[in-house]
Amino acid sequence: MAWFRKAAKAAPPVAVDGIAPAPLPLPLDEKAFRRHFDALLAGAAEDGGIEAYLAALGAKVSVFAILRERARAASPALDQLEPALELAFTARRHLHPALEVLGTEAGLLVRDLWFGALPPDRRLQQFVDAMPGAGSSDRAGIKAAAKLRRAAWDFAAELLHYGDPLRYPLMTRWVWDQATQSGALRELVRGSDSIRELPFGNDPGLFEGARCWLAEQLAAQGIYRDEELWVDLVQAQAYLGYFRSMTEGSLGADFGRGVPPQEQLKRMLGIDAAPGDRSDRVKKRQAATHTEVH
Repeated sequence: MAWFRKAAKAAPPVAVDGIAPAPLPLPLDEKAFRRHFDALLAGAAEDGGIEAYLAALGAKVSVFAILRERARAASPALDQLEPALELAFTARRHLHPALEVLGTEAGLLVRDLWFGALPPDRRLQQFVDAMPGAGSSDRAGIKAAAKLRRAAWDFAAELLHYGDPLRYPLMTRWVWDQATQSGALRELVRGSDSIRELPFGNDPGLFEGARCWLAEQLAAQGIYRDEELWVDLVQAQAYLGYFRSMTEGSLGADFGRGVPPQEQLKRMLGIDAAPGDRSDRVKKRQAATHTEVH
């Protein structure tokens, strides 16, 4: 499935090369992959089939890729960022007011994220570091700023990946978060329940190394097309078991208690509604003061 790409009318800035895969400090487990892969197929079969999931992810890629192509010529305005933001959980619930505060700088940051001269991880961190509230000194302000930075990280990671999915792996926190020692990659390590701290960092090479390994596993299952989308689906499925164990606590309000696992997987990937169908999910400044944030 090719993503949308139209010819640029002006000479664009040149992005750096893609990310080289790094050796994984711990091997991933083929049996764990197969278990999550089979669960993905079984769940999708009850919910329109795996092709529907791939088509939904393909539609999401188109939204992000259109935005990326526009950003080649000029920094996007906030209203141009909103269609992508509504497809990015949890960023859509927390990030819009901050982008509004940043004003035109938000578009510059997005453009630089794709086309800047720094390495991808530096560009991602630059986006996160630009978020307002870093100077907060009270406890509530520090907590809010940290939540905002986490949302910014996830949105920036989705912008990179879905804007150019063959070049960049998905580097959201639910794929792997070194700080919390949680994510899909933990669920693919044999015996990870007994390992207190996995020797995984947050460098892009780790994510690309895992993605290459998953692509090899998919090839062994006879899948040679849309591997970049299949990898996202398998990783989301791998994380889903851990995630569902957490939904009875603080994450329940985000995804809803009693929601079927297939729906939670789609919400995680931002494909639970067609692009443009749920713009109300983006929490804007006027609504933010009336919405409890979890």
